[in-house]
Amino acid sequence: MLQEESDLSLIIAQIVQKLKGSNLYSQLERQAWASLQRPEIKLESLKEDIKEFFKISGWEKKLQNAVYSELSVFPLPSHPAAPPEHLKEPLVYMRKAQGSWEKRILKSLNSMCTELSIPLARKRPVGEQKELLNKWNEMGTDEPDLSLFRPVYAPKDFLEVLINLRNPNYENGDSLSFRTHLGLIQVPLKVKDIPELKECFVELGLNIGQLGIDDSTQVPPELFENEHVRIGQKVLAQQDSAAAQQYIRQGSPTALRAELWALILNISSQPEDVLYYEQLKTNVIQHDLLVDSLIYKDVKLTASNDDYYFVFEDYLYQVLLCFSRDTSVLSHFAFNSASPPKSYIRGKLGLEEYAVFYPPNGVIPFHGFSMYVAPLCFLYHEPSKLYQIFREMYVRFFFRLHSISSHPSGIVSLCLLFETLLQTYLPQLFYHLREIGAQPLRISFKWMVRAFSGYLATDQLLLLWDRILGYNSLEILAVLAAAVFAFRAVNLMEVTSLAAAEKKNHLRELKSMSLDDIVKIHGLFWLF
Repeated sequence: MLQEESDLSLIIAQIVQKLKGSNLYSQLERQAWASLQRPEIKLESLKEDIKEFFKISGWEKKLQNAVYSELSVFPLPSHPAAPPEHLKEPLVYMRKAQGSWEKRILKSLNSMCTELSIPLARKRPVGEQKELLNKWNEMGTDEPDLSLFRPVYAPKDFLEVLINLRNPNYENGDSLSFRTHLGLIQVPLKVKDIPELKECFVELGLNIGQLGIDDSTQVPPELFENEHVRIGQKVLAQQDSAAAQQYIRQGSPTALRAELWALILNISSQPEDVLYYEQLKTNVIQHDLLVDSLIYKDVKLTASNDDYYFVFEDYLYQVLLCFSRDTSVLSHFAFNSASPPKSYIRGKLGLEEYAVFYPPNGVIPFHGFSMYVAPLCFLYHEPSKLYQIFREMYVRFFFRLHSISSHPSGIVSLCLLFETLLQTYLPQLFYHLREIGAQPLRISFKWMVRAFSGYLATDQLLLLWDRILGYNSLEILAVLAAAVFAFRAVNLMEVTSLAAAEKKNHLRELKSMSLDDIVKIHGLFWLF
């Protein structure tokens, strides 16, 4: 009990400290001073009167939303004696694996620099700055020669690293239960079973209505939808982040989604936010980074070739180039198993006082990275708002899909959850695919690492991302991936190779299928 109180006190202190450095704190302070001029504020009841003023004026709700937002990303409290790195990742072998992976990425980046004789960063000449500024909204028309550039890594490279992960304490097969796991992931992490998933995702029960699914409720679907929209409008009117997060678990009406997501992520377009985005844009105009070419290359290889997203090419360049310069993203490394890569001034290698983070946000893009942004372009058309939403989605969720960690929403746990579900509840299918050299994870990994972006039709993808936001968890990605295999189990039992399994009945291409066809998202856990 005392330990719990101590943990709570520590969390409160850390959140208060973080909020003190925020713009909201300054606004609250100004409002408090201004309220002293109001006639209803009495000296003898000053504290209570100001509290009441904040409540009536809506500032109390804004503070609650800010605290709730911080709690959504706050790492679980660790033992007081635990070293600081435990906040990033408690398992030593995971930290070592992530460190080795980061060195490999940096080596690839540095090799590209050397081969192409291109610096990591340079200041653009004035003429080049003017040219870029003039075509800022038309960067998609630019056709730079990117033939010599290559992605630093692709999802399949990352999967090979995860397959080779081992806990040294289990190298001799001490755990009998773990030896029975025949999937590619061979680390003993605790993942949820079906009963635990049902308990966690209770709102996805068969007896609860879901937006976008027509055959799950006892009332006509149009009545459910109308009532659901009415409740959503009420949630937005109240401006309550926690209520919005609970509401969106049943799916969001298309017309309300952009506002609901912004409310859940505690994003509001203040003048200072727009100014911050413009400052990032100025930095892009003034300085050229090697990662800019990687971003261009990735957009050209992925979103530009996608029937849904090619029209947003300009937005993608704008958002991703600004993102690479945003040093505020570095704060998420406090609870990310990864560490931002460093670069040293020429001739000062190893001297920390001459080190800078590179890129400035600490995130090196990989093949498919731009697909984290693309679906958001359907919801937000104002660049600074789009940018804020993406940045918050990344530091809450997406970074976990390309970092090696033991977190329940980390990609390692998602892979293990996917394989465990298949092996436990569809053993015949699992063993068949394994025997023909078509380990299911080799097919589903690319879906999960991109949160299904580019694989599901956008309207279906946004319904899926509703649930990610609603449950503040990525675990549903693994369950959906397993459910796709469950839905196609009969056909998959007929295939004889990995290539055939990928092609069979749209396993390679899911866009022509709706979530209703694939899995009936409300009944994911009842397929097994």
